[in-house]
Amino acid sequence: MEELIIMLSLEEKIVSSIREAVVHKNTLNNIEVRICSKNGGIRYGLLSTEFISLDNDICMLIVINDYTDRKRFECEITRLDRLSLIGQMASGIGHEIRNPMTSVRGLLQLLKAKNDFANYINYFDVMIGELDRANTIIQEYLSLAKKDVEDLKPHNLNHILEAIYPLIYADAINSNVDLIIEKEELPLISLNEKEIRQLILNLVRNGLEAMTSGKKLFLSTYREGEQIILAVRDQGEGINPSLIDKLGTPFITTKDSGVGLGLATCYSIASRHNAAITCETSSSGTTFYVHFKIS
Repeated sequence: MEELIIMLSLEEKIVSSIREAVVHKNTLNNIEVRICSKNGGIRYGLLSTEFISLDNDICMLIVINDYTDRKRFECEITRLDRLSLIGQMASGIGHEIRNPMTSVRGLLQLLKAKNDFANYINYFDVMIGELDRANTIIQEYLSLAKKDVEDLKPHNLNHILEAIYPLIYADAINSNVDLIIEKEELPLISLNEKEIRQLILNLVRNGLEAMTSGKKLFLSTYREGEQIILAVRDQGEGINPSLIDKLGTPFITTKDSGVGLGLATCYSIASRHNAAITCETSSSGTTFYVHFKIS
């Protein structure tokens, strides 16, 4: 039994529960476990035990039912509910916050232009810059309130990727990271080019910020059955398992200076395109997959 527990790499608390069940001859029913697969992905299962007789020896039978797809579906429903709530809040208060900020910014520009405040121009620049930064955050926040995508047109995902390549390449150079792009021939699908650009840039910049200099960022597109896949893989240290189920939730971030809206915006854009985002992470890096339906 020890070899089996080590092979599955079960969490220590689960191992302790199994050992205690063996000692007290108790059974376990539907205990949620997290298992690391061979490729570094995370699988979820429900573990149950039963005592059986095998060659006149009493043995513990351990059964794990894989319910990863159901778990992801439940997480997706929960995430969409959160996005819906955040979206309602955004549409209700976002504009009310921006209006007074616009007035304050205009007054600061007016005062900055006066000779009486010439010695305080740097202060005015800082205040105006901070207002602009806050406005950018609010703009991202408001984008979560959108439910329907507009201006859908037939696009080739590779062409959108090629159009923003100079921006991605410049970011990679600034981060001292090698950029590797692999593309396969793809059919046209209905996309909003502006939103897909934002999605790609957000995922790429998240990947760059997750790595130290000298690493590689892999960006690939390919067809898988009736889906087109966009994959962004970094060589960072991976995402904390406790945050996996919260990915895409507004204001949840792993960055010291992040606000947690970039990935939430990606999930929102994907949802509006009837696409899905999945993630695989390990200590050797993280890969985000965006699944677009061809039909």
